[in-house]
Amino acid sequence: MEHSQHQQQYEKSREPLLKGLTSKYDLRLFQQAQMKACDELEYEITQHYQLSNKQEYRIKKIEIGRYELETWYSSPYPEEYARLPKLYLCEFCLKFMKSATILRRHSAKCVWRHPPGDEIYRKANISVFEVDGKKNKIYCQNLCLLAKLFLDHKTLYYDVEPFLFYVMTEADTQGCHVVGYFSKEKNSFLNYNVSCILTMPQCMRQGYGKMLIDFSYLLSKVEEKIGSPERPLSDLGLISYRSYWKDVLLNYLTTYNGNEISIKDLSQETAVNANDIVSTLQALGMLKYWKGKHLVLKRQDLLEEYLEKKARKFPEKDSRKLDPGCLKWTPIQNITTTS
Repeated sequence: MEHSQHQQQYEKSREPLLKGLTSKYDLRLFQQAQMKACDELEYEITQHYQLSNKQEYRIKKIEIGRYELETWYSSPYPEEYARLPKLYLCEFCLKFMKSATILRRHSAKCVWRHPPGDEIYRKANISVFEVDGKKNKIYCQNLCLLAKLFLDHKTLYYDVEPFLFYVMTEADTQGCHVVGYFSKEKNSFLNYNVSCILTMPQCMRQGYGKMLIDFSYLLSKVEEKIGSPERPLSDLGLISYRSYWKDVLLNYLTTYNGNEISIKDLSQETAVNANDIVSTLQALGMLKYWKGKHLVLKRQDLLEEYLEKKARKFPEKDSRKLDPGCLKWTPIQNITTTS
């Protein structure tokens, strides 16, 4: 009775009552182990502070949801947080905290179960939320700080107002868990459809990266624009985009029955920028310059290899395919015009 009352009153904000659960000897052993763990953590933090003038001085790990992730790069979190070897993040509102205890207390009170903004896509348990950097400034800043831990070239952290963020989530009974996101300028003069893109490390190699890229081009098609990602791309981003462009072009060519094809037609059909198409075709050895013209070579060996690879795809990766019919979205320019 006393235990249940204590749990109802404090939930996860206090250590549960241990009295009467085990023998005094076992309880003393547990408390000694707890003290030792605290001492080791204190030593780790002290050692970390001694690296303050070295390159290794940065957040080494984060805990988000049920995952503990090792970081790849530094991120400009406020100094009192950047001095810690490990940071704790709420996986729903992305608030960052100094300890597991603070995270537990926060989780007990946090009412968020999905990103803010409008849910513009849902198929099965996959959703995409459009988050306005002006309306949800803190969330978007926290998202950018989190992304910088895994991106080497990212420079946007606090000036989030001119951007829209498209956050992809996977839902279960607990809520909508972030698997990745991309951002884009509300008004891009160069028609960039992506400013920054990230797949969370625990979700990599599961088809989410390609799905995010595909979603950015789906939005470009609805806007009736030709899209391209903002440069420079990270190493992982460049690999992902080259793989995506290759698949899009080969998929188009396997179903194309005409005798002639132009780069312009390819660009209009796929919403991929002509320069990206040309560079991809050159890398595949499918572009030839002859008598003052560029010719697209329909290499049968590459097309057959692509079809074989497509047939061997795992069902779970194939389920990551976008369904344009599940998109419920109106471009921001159109909203402004009609209102």
